[in-house]
Amino acid sequence: MVTRSAAMVHNMKSELDVCLGKAGTAVGRLVFVRNGMRMFTQFAYFQDWLGHKDSFNVSPDLALTPIYQTRKPETREDSLFFLALGDTEPDAWGRRVIARAHAKRREKDPALGALTELDYLCAVDDFSRMGALRLRSAQGVYLESVRAGQTATPPMLELEKMLASSRAVELGRESAQDLAYLRGKATSLGGMRPKCSILDEKGHLALGKFPSVQDDRNVTRAEVLALKLARLAGIDAAQAHVVAVHGTPVAVIRRFDRGPGDTRIPYISGATLLQASRQHEHAYTEVLAQMKGLSANYVDDARQLWRRLVFHHLITNVDDHLQNLGFLYVGDNQWQLSPAFDINPMPEKNRESKTWLSEDTGPITSMAQLMGQASQFSLSRDQSLAIVRQVVGAVLQWRVLGLSAEVGMTAQELDEFALAFDHPDLDDARKLAGL
Repeated sequence: MVTRSAAMVHNMKSELDVCLGKAGTAVGRLVFVRNGMRMFTQFAYFQDWLGHKDSFNVSPDLALTPIYQTRKPETREDSLFFLALGDTEPDAWGRRVIARAHAKRREKDPALGALTELDYLCAVDDFSRMGALRLRSAQGVYLESVRAGQTATPPMLELEKMLASSRAVELGRESAQDLAYLRGKATSLGGMRPKCSILDEKGHLALGKFPSVQDDRNVTRAEVLALKLARLAGIDAAQAHVVAVHGTPVAVIRRFDRGPGDTRIPYISGATLLQASRQHEHAYTEVLAQMKGLSANYVDDARQLWRRLVFHHLITNVDDHLQNLGFLYVGDNQWQLSPAFDINPMPEKNRESKTWLSEDTGPITSMAQLMGQASQFSLSRDQSLAIVRQVVGAVLQWRVLGLSAEVGMTAQELDEFALAFDHPDLDDARKLAGL
């Protein structure tokens, strides 16, 4: 982490190399500048990358040029960094861990300045940083890397310790040891819930999601249920299973941005694809418009996206902001829809999507609305009805799958999610599907 005295932090300039993939191919240089309260970043591609046979634009808001480009966020809520780099920043939970750890250090050394946005970006461990972009110091060291022969991403056996440390942070009782342990492990991905990076039973990089002390339902098992239902519904969804740590369920969700031999796959969010401000409303039809020029298989991706929207609506997954939609790079300047992730039934919510269906129709609130826009997703009526039939058939199995050993929910726990699954919109979908 970049740490400086309070006197120095008002005026500073830091430079880092941005590299790509397991090989660490140098792509360009990131510059962070702070003059008093004024902060901005700059980026320039290296000439060698521009001439590389496999070169591509790593972020839609960057032009392929060796000239420095400047990023000044539109609002305080928007990232200070070019958006593909912003996708690798820690979100609420990771920032909480980083801020608490820094506060502990300031207690011992009051001369330390406040954290900057660069500090948060650099606190993410290189091994588990999302996608394929990596940050390297002028000395050639990848940020937050560990010593040779070690890994900051612990095996499954350490879940108990991670759970205990995360719970201590949630309760405000964390020790310096808890924070030191979580640093790097709990800062790689977004979201507000307690989580950490782990290696699963087969040695694959995965995300471990813990229950929150504020949960009044079995949220971790319900997320695994939703991901398994999604796969039954014909959705390409992240692989997930439950591990019990002394009776506490932990959702283990395999990362899809890693390939064989720990290769790294470039990733961008839907928000990055649209170059979207976090304060503005956006629509799936806008996503489609951008996909047309970038998708390796546009029609397949468009139809898959509509299938997901039907599924989200029928299980009341309404946290569908554009950060929860992703794309993976497949070469030749083309991308494809990533596996679905972060899918959660929310029985306490109204079935109204965060992201609009189209700029004309507004948020998704009904099956009729989805059917009315199916043609925008390259679907005929017969094709859309076939999708509804498969999705409804999967969703109707929610209780059976929830009670199965692979999910492990009790009948009472499932009852607490009933409003997310049993509702008039599911009845409408069944009628459409002839079920």
